[in-house]
Amino acid sequence: MPSAGGKPHTDDMLVDKLPEEINEMKIRDDKAEKEMEAAVVDGNGTEKGHIIVTTIGGKNGEPKQTISYMAERVVGQGSFGIVFQAKCLETGETVAIKKVLQDKRYKNRELQTIRLLDHPNVVSLRHCFFSTTEKDELYLNLVLEYVPETVYRVLRHYSKANQRMPMIYVKLYTYQIFRALAYIHGIGVCHRDIKPQNLLVNPHTHQLKLCDFGSAKVLVKGEPNISYICSRYYRAPELIFGATGYTFAIDIWSVGCVLAELLLGQPLFPGESGVDQLVEIIKVLGTPTREEIKCMNPNYTEFKFPQIKAHPWHKIFHKRMPPEAVDLVSRLLQYSPNLRSTALEACIHSFFDELRDPKTRLPNGRPLPPLFNFRPQELKGASAELLNKLIPEHAKKQCTSLGF
Repeated sequence: MPSAGGKPHTDDMLVDKLPEEINEMKIRDDKAEKEMEAAVVDGNGTEKGHIIVTTIGGKNGEPKQTISYMAERVVGQGSFGIVFQAKCLETGETVAIKKVLQDKRYKNRELQTIRLLDHPNVVSLRHCFFSTTEKDELYLNLVLEYVPETVYRVLRHYSKANQRMPMIYVKLYTYQIFRALAYIHGIGVCHRDIKPQNLLVNPHTHQLKLCDFGSAKVLVKGEPNISYICSRYYRAPELIFGATGYTFAIDIWSVGCVLAELLLGQPLFPGESGVDQLVEIIKVLGTPTREEIKCMNPNYTEFKFPQIKAHPWHKIFHKRMPPEAVDLVSRLLQYSPNLRSTALEACIHSFFDELRDPKTRLPNGRPLPPLFNFRPQELKGASAELLNKLIPEHAKKQCTSLGF
């Protein structure tokens, strides 16, 4: 389910707390959203055992179909609204329903974004419906596939047991995040809130899915974007410098922070405030040069930083750390956004070679989740040389649509 961490930034600020008593909810037939049919639901739809009934279809001569969801438990709450686990009574499928207050004047950007997406490493939207309260507040309900774990909880499990995450899982999770990013970046979408809580994991197959597109945005060159975005520990330095012309490289920085955290068992840059976040980064990367600051934010002119030398990466990780892991982190966590690897360049890094070996298995002996079922969008602009490294010989037959 999507993370429930409240969003600090202003452009998607919603209510802090949902109304206690919602006696009647009408799922309204919105002109712009023809598939959302009218129905009446009692209660606020999130108490255990509560049943929500909605209909889908009915367009272009399709038959209408009734779908009922029984709420099971709240799995996340934040300033955006609430996420609850529910069971579809018709199919028995467990889903996550993310319910957000909707401003009637605007289209919901998260819905518009998630509708574009179809990828094995991105959470999928089953369908959606609107509901209104008697106070005429409008809620959007996103019905999403349910994935039971998050990378955040998996990390906590290992740190409580005083153990490091097995390296095969570090490789699998990081590689799949890069695949998700190669895909969304290929269609122009920047996630803007990559963090362990927004990475869902199936504990049986270890397939990872990126979720929570509440901060995501299609980046348009030349159009400004808000810089107060992304959760603090994973926030790229150009955002701390107030850049508004940033690129997809902010997501790459966040993955660098997640990878370092998987390797260390704790956050690499645990800043207590925006400024402190920069201090934590400088302690590791050293003071940015004038040139690097210019690359991050050309409008940033104040240059008053203590001169601190970079701390060598190999000293940040323990001696037994695979050098490929340290090398990949160093390629992601660069001050200059244009020097960071792209998502596809990261996928072909030698750190992931083990995943391309047909003999590699999960620790329990099961096969790895699908890693080479590429979508054309994620390979956008890839050279023949890159594709050759990306798709191992044994997987080329899976990629016939890509011309192998």
